[in-house]
Amino acid sequence: MSPSLRVRALLLVAAVSGVACSRAAPASRFPSAEAALGRLREVQACSRGVSAEGKIDYYGPDGRVRGNVLYLVSQPENVRLDVFSPFGATLSTLTSDGSRFALYDLSKKSLLVGAASTCNLERFTRVPLPPHGFVQLLRGESPVLVHEPAGASIDWSGGSYRIRIQSRHQAQQEIRLIPRDQDFALPWSQQRLRVLSTSVRQAGVELYRVELGGHSRIETAPPRVDPEGFEEPLLPSGPACDAELPRTFRFVVETAGHDLALSTSEAHHNPPLVAHVFQQTKAPGVRVVSSPCGDAR
Repeated sequence: MSPSLRVRALLLVAAVSGVACSRAAPASRFPSAEAALGRLREVQACSRGVSAEGKIDYYGPDGRVRGNVLYLVSQPENVRLDVFSPFGATLSTLTSDGSRFALYDLSKKSLLVGAASTCNLERFTRVPLPPHGFVQLLRGESPVLVHEPAGASIDWSGGSYRIRIQSRHQAQQEIRLIPRDQDFALPWSQQRLRVLSTSVRQAGVELYRVELGGHSRIETAPPRVDPEGFEEPLLPSGPACDAELPRTFRFVVETAGHDLALSTSEAHHNPPLVAHVFQQTKAPGVRVVSSPCGDAR
């Protein structure tokens, strides 16, 4: 790990540890990992998608890149990410609609197209996450490896619930959850959970780690109104929702030296969705390049 990456990791671990270690276990604790994961899904169920504005800060083998970002995600695996300059110029746009992927790059004047696969999404996140897993994280959930119920366990360790999952092909996952501050005294079935981190290892090697923080309650997006009054208002894409969302995300692949931080300044649940927003078409002067990534997810 580079010195810069190491410093960022230590600072974040210290901040999370300082909060988590100050907490004793709730009096009422989840009886199983499946009960905790089910409760997390229940709390976030009203959020069908998220729109947000924020900043990205990437550090990796090729140096450091910072920028502004708009992102839009919708279940089950629709993703749009727009990176733009301080002057408002679009530098890059990534779209994935469940079957088709496209990545526009202004600097190369190219549109990379291919399957909506883990491999292609990784071109932006630098983390081997499938599109549906990325959507889950931005909605405040954690993707969960395929497993048998007996392959998941839960305990209270280091100031948070720790879920450990044994999956196929020597893969293991650890998910850290913590109740909202005001829920520690409630029965486990009423505790509203926050995801603090999720990580996956295979054959003892960490594939990736995602850390989430700054959770706060977010409101449903308002209808999209035509300023000219010609079109009917476009309604939110889901029900009223005030579930919490993380405000900061950190995607880390230490073996490759990738560290991507994403922070949001404004976010909404269930934004109105314009037709074809998760697709891109070729613009004049832009060359189309086929991605070498396959369809495997």
